[in-house]
This record gives sequence, structure tokens and C-alpha cells, in this order.
Amino acid sequence: MTDAHSVIERGTTETRGDEHVLRFTIRLPHPVPRVWAAVASSEGLARWLGAADPFEPYIGGAVTLRLAPAGQETEVRTVSGTVTAWDVERVAEYTLDSGRGRTRFHLEPPRGEEVVLRFTNEFRGDDARRLDRLTDWHSRFERLADALDGEAAAGPDRPPAGWRELRESYGADDGGKQF
Repeated sequence: MTDAHSVIERGTTETRGDEHVLRFTIRLPHPVPRVWAAVASSEGLARWLGAADPFEPYIGGAVTLRLAPAGQETEVRTVSGTVTAWDVERVAEYTLDSGRGRTRFHLEPPRGEEVVLRFTNEFRGDDARRLDRLTDWHSRFERLADALDGEAAAGPDRPPAGWRELRESYGADDGGKQF
């Protein structure tokens, strides 16, 4: 299995009251079309995040995700929303119901063999929810890296190895929290 930790930098958060913005920078040694397909197609999302059906790839399009368990969750969660930004091979943004908020994937132009994916997730909740989300996304991005590397065990139903330890480490350094 690929050492996904080498490409997944620790996430950070900005917090104002109960509003949080999570940020991740993920460096992926894959071509833009491959990374784009992983974050902006129903087939790609199914390999690491969860099934996406319907998935209408245009601004205003419907999206329903069946999110596989990431950490403390034990069952698949279904969340619906709308595509709120779409720029092919550059930006895919989904605003989801059920408190999931706005989720944005922004691909930067490649630097040699590497694509930089900048991710943000804006939502409301208490500090425990912020740390859970930070840990969940980190774990999911490890799955994304594995899926892009062709790892057979990269499916979204893979148990989250080390989730609790990762959550504790984010809690210990306060998840890179900025005010």
C-alpha cells in the first residue's frame, strides 16, 4: 500500500464561533484528468468517498452522496445538495444538506508530475464536530491517494486504520486551529 501520509498534509481550520473552515493541501503524483475524475464524477467518488447518484456535473445540478463510514460513523449516510461551482478540471464544489456545508475541490495547474488539490469544507458545529470532520477528511484523503494509486483496498468501505489515533493527534495540536 502507498504511504498516503506522505501526500496528505495535516489539515487546518479557521473558526469563528461555531463556523468552521477546514483546509487541506494534497499533493498527488497523477495527471489532472485522473484526479479530476476522482473528485468530480460519480464513478471516481464511489472509489474513495461514497456513491454519488444523482450526480449532475453543472452549476445548479443535483448531487446525492451516500457517504461511507469514515470514523465514528457506523453506517452509510445519505446527504443531498447542489453543485455550486463547476469549472472542468479545476473546481468542483458541492453544497450539501444535513449540516455538511460547502465542500470544494480546487485543482491547481500541475507542477511537473504533481497535482495540488486544495480542499475546503465550511460548516457549523461544536469543536468536537470540527475535530471529527478534520479527522474524517484526512482519513478519506488517504483513501483517495490509495484509489488513485490503484490500491484494491481503497474502497470507501475499508476500515479507517488509525482513526482514533489520528483524531487524538488533531486534538492534541488543536487541529491547526486558527482564529
